Amino acid sequence: MALETWLIKVKETISNTLDTARSSIPNSKASKHNNKSNVGVLCFEIAGLMSKLLHLWNCLSDKNMICLRDESISLEGVRKIVSNDESFMLGLACAEMAESLRLVAKSISRMSKKCQDPNLRCFDRWFDEFANSGHDSHGWVLSSKEMEAKKTKMDKYVTITVALYKEMEDLSTIENGLRKSFQCKEYESSTKGQMIVDLQQKLFWQKQEVKYLKDRSFWNKSFDKVVPMLVTTAFTVLGRMKLVFGFEYPPSLSRTLSASATVHPTENADAFSFVSGPLRSCSKQEEKKNMAVRFFESNSKLITPHPSTLGGSGLALHYANLIIVMEKMIKSLHFVGADARDDLYSMLPSSIRSSLRGSLKGVGFSASDPVLAGEWRAALRNILGWLSPLAHNMIKWQSERSFEHQNLLPKMNVLRLQSLFFADKEKTEAAITELLVGLNYIWRFEREMTAKALFECSNFNGLLNSQSCR
Repeated sequence: MALETWLIKVKETISNTLDTARSSIPNSKASKHNNKSNVGVLCFEIAGLMSKLLHLWNCLSDKNMICLRDESISLEGVRKIVSNDESFMLGLACAEMAESLRLVAKSISRMSKKCQDPNLRCFDRWFDEFANSGHDSHGWVLSSKEMEAKKTKMDKYVTITVALYKEMEDLSTIENGLRKSFQCKEYESSTKGQMIVDLQQKLFWQKQEVKYLKDRSFWNKSFDKVVPMLVTTAFTVLGRMKLVFGFEYPPSLSRTLSASATVHPTENADAFSFVSGPLRSCSKQEEKKNMAVRFFESNSKLITPHPSTLGGSGLALHYANLIIVMEKMIKSLHFVGADARDDLYSMLPSSIRSSLRGSLKGVGFSASDPVLAGEWRAALRNILGWLSPLAHNMIKWQSERSFEHQNLLPKMNVLRLQSLFFADKEKTEAAITELLVGLNYIWRFEREMTAKALFECSNFNGLLNSQSCR
């Protein structure tokens, strides 16, 4: 009886504890009323935005710009089926980065509406003005030295926020465990009581850890304190982007990058297709509205894939999977059976099937020429050597975007121009058809050689048996 009374008291204590925890959740009406200017649960979204901005800043470093120009756009596959025009490829790279920044800026604009500072509340207006004219009305572009210092601070905040997210998930797990423990009837009263006490103690310390991390993160900070970090970083990243791609030179950003790290799409930056003209008059509202869309709108149009590309026809990911399947089959032909060939054929779109039928006409049924087989093996290795990296990059690009949507930290290491996204559909299908024709010949050659070896072995054994019988 005493034990039951004690359990009732414990249950009441836990219930009060959980009610207190619920009342502290930012989504509650009371919390919204009392802490309406604090970031609260939006700190996770803010940390994600900071991560994306820092990632873009790192992408625009001297080292990465040199790598982009000398390696990424110089891939053999890129030059064969995407474009061998360096200016165009650099334009695609810049446009993709600009599009990523535009999406981040859109989220920052939404956050800025919660600020008290009128200038922060008009972030979208000032950002568009800077994008189109290079005019930084409030001096929000930081110097490289200032940006590096701010980067360290932001990295620390992001790390703390990631830890807070994990600890809050653990807290939720413990709370659910407590609720279930009260409903559990599988254990004796004494065992159940000890389980509840242990969970209660664990809940107490977990709440202390969450409180500690909330105090160190953005959770309890106001929008007016946090949003300026996003704003100045967004301006600085855009300024750096214009600097390295040769659009214009933001005075507040010192030209510290080496000449070899500067990538200019054209000799004359003003002639480049998505460089906007100067902001002429701020007196006419409609004119400012038209000016505001030029820079980012032009970049968005540039990375919209043409229907003649795999991205434009919606086949980029499918063809990437198809190429990787063929790559595996070519590397292990001995394990490829008729079922695997049928599965591969079922993956082919009608356009490739038609092309394949035409290529196989007149080839014949015999595949016994070892010289021709050797030539086909060399040809397959050559095609896969430049086509396979783009297919793998396509899969990696897709998985990185999925990772980014599911996690606070971005994982963007591949640009679309390095994948099959902008690849010419006709050229890619011709390469795939060539792989299929070669794979067909090598597969038949291997089967014929195996059958021939088995036949010769069978005859040899038969000869030995006949001789032993004599």
